[in-house]
Amino acid sequence: MSRSLGNNNLSGTIPSQKSENLMNIDLSYNSLSGTFPPWVYTISQLNLVANNFTFDSSNISVIPRLHCLQRSFRCNRNSPHYANFTINCGGPDMIVDGITYEAETSSLGIASFSVIHTEKWAVSNVGLFSGRRNQPSMQNTSALVRNTNSPELYQTSRISAGSLRYYGLGLENGPYTVNLLFAETVFRDRSTQVWDSLGRRVFDIYIQGTIVLKDFDISKEAGGVERAINKNFTATVTENHLEIHLFWAGKGTCCIPEFGDYGPSISAISVVSSVTPKENSFTPKENSTGLVVGIAVPVGVVTFTLILLFVVFYSRRRNDDDDENGLLGVGPRPNTFSYAELRAATDDFSPSNKLGEGGFGPVYKGKLSDGRVVAVKQLSVASHQGKSQFVTEIATISAVQHRNLVQLYGCCIEGNRCLLVYEYLENKSLDQALFGKRDLHLDWPTRFNICLATARGLAYLHEESRLRIIHRDMKASNILLDAQLCPKISDFGLAKLYDDKKTHISTRVAGTIGYLAPEYAMRGHLTEKADVFSFGVVALEIVSGRPNSDNSQDNDKIYLLEQAWTLYESNQCLGLVDPTLVKFNENEALRMIRVGLLCTQATPMMRPPMSRVIAMLAGDIEVSPVASKPSYLTDWDFEDITASIEAENTSSTRSEHGDNKNKNDLNPGIELMPSP
Repeated sequence: MSRSLGNNNLSGTIPSQKSENLMNIDLSYNSLSGTFPPWVYTISQLNLVANNFTFDSSNISVIPRLHCLQRSFRCNRNSPHYANFTINCGGPDMIVDGITYEAETSSLGIASFSVIHTEKWAVSNVGLFSGRRNQPSMQNTSALVRNTNSPELYQTSRISAGSLRYYGLGLENGPYTVNLLFAETVFRDRSTQVWDSLGRRVFDIYIQGTIVLKDFDISKEAGGVERAINKNFTATVTENHLEIHLFWAGKGTCCIPEFGDYGPSISAISVVSSVTPKENSFTPKENSTGLVVGIAVPVGVVTFTLILLFVVFYSRRRNDDDDENGLLGVGPRPNTFSYAELRAATDDFSPSNKLGEGGFGPVYKGKLSDGRVVAVKQLSVASHQGKSQFVTEIATISAVQHRNLVQLYGCCIEGNRCLLVYEYLENKSLDQALFGKRDLHLDWPTRFNICLATARGLAYLHEESRLRIIHRDMKASNILLDAQLCPKISDFGLAKLYDDKKTHISTRVAGTIGYLAPEYAMRGHLTEKADVFSFGVVALEIVSGRPNSDNSQDNDKIYLLEQAWTLYESNQCLGLVDPTLVKFNENEALRMIRVGLLCTQATPMMRPPMSRVIAMLAGDIEVSPVASKPSYLTDWDFEDITASIEAENTSSTRSEHGDNKNKNDLNPGIELMPSP
């Protein structure tokens, strides 16, 4: 049984007794005070926000952090700590355009509240969904929300049956910009004219107690469902706290597509001060000559001493500062962790926590103080090339967010210590699953979904992201698998931004033999079609379960692309399918093989863009005919191509890799890593 008595001007104390059947009670926004009766300890849902209770050592732990949300909003009051807060409503921590949206995943019931551990912001919910057995407080969707560069931010939302309030606590007084992010993901689009499309979500929005939007309909304002819309408002903070209130006033529908689909819904919140803090100024007053002299002499001595200390300190730190300033110039920047924090998280970078090591440096598994399991990527101190890749990786991943891209939690930059902190993906990399000795068996539906989802991640980088990005090192070992075997593209250390108005970028070659497009490897001509080529190789590896080159095979099967073309010419494409697969979808397998061959054509213009690759894999359009044999680079292909490659930083690369030459050497500007 539930009872809502909020906003009823109740005063006095809480009754000493209640009905045994009454387990959910809303008493928020009243004037109650006094002590808490014993039954408060046994009730499952109790909302006492915005009352007049006082707290001391005897009762402050009864309902944790309730003292922050009394009418005085006393947490950090009169000693404000913050000038902004950002929340991913109903979702995990997420970095979007360099801004970290903090997780807001508490299981809010029909009469409950939650205050973040920093006491920076809080959320309160009241309301019972009529006619619904379960009482959801979050909405999750796999829909690809449009009209945004960060669709993942809209895949979770906080929902309420009645009243949903967010509070900013300990804010500096002054004007603020409030940005509320919405997307309707429950109803079908109205153009479909089906039953689900008749749903309407209508609610009111208040800020600081003043209504700013009445009868707000997300899908109507956004121009359809699964479309992002941001609403911006201004607000003034005068008592160090801000209140955002979403309220359902009984309008809209109630039962489409099922009972209880109504009430406020919000995806994210960003609140930022509209005032740039200024340094304190000091205006000297008239003083006597003696006072001036008395002050000037010791000040001069102290100043000389400070200058001397600064010169000594600067001479010792100059080299470190040069490196660090180059890294700090990255914008936007993710969260920053301290080295001590990451050292503790990885148990002092224990060998038992080591996940692997690449050209950048070792990677360790760690657990942060907030419970998150992470992968910590440590830059080798001696790796000068790695520092440039470190900067590239921060700048790139901070600017893009997609469900099929690995999430960057933050970084650490302390002197010559440079570390990246990523989400930890328990099933490691695709190459280990396909070619390794692990027990992880990938059945056909899983392989097909991995291929299709990887294509979506690349299409986002090439065509949908605010920044157009070429990955440059697309390969199976840079595709990581989460607990549900969902792929996430990783390792953006070699990524390049590009302007789609240019035909190509001339740059030094970097990547992995076996995945390199020929025009890039031999002439340094880089376009997004270089990634398309690499994806084609990966697609064929997924189908066949073998790496792109394998010297243990017969001569005509050493190179995967050669084997695939031979089978294609003889109309025996399905002979390429991994023999360990007992069952597989023949139509999907044929599409993947033909798409793989199409992506690895010698001429970049003949390779399809990734958006078309997705459509062909999904069966939405026919796979274009494969016109010619795919181009692939083998050891003997590298013998005579050094003259035509446009290289950068030739001298520095030569000094790093040495001057020894063999028949497989490329131009000294090329940075190649061996194929798995």
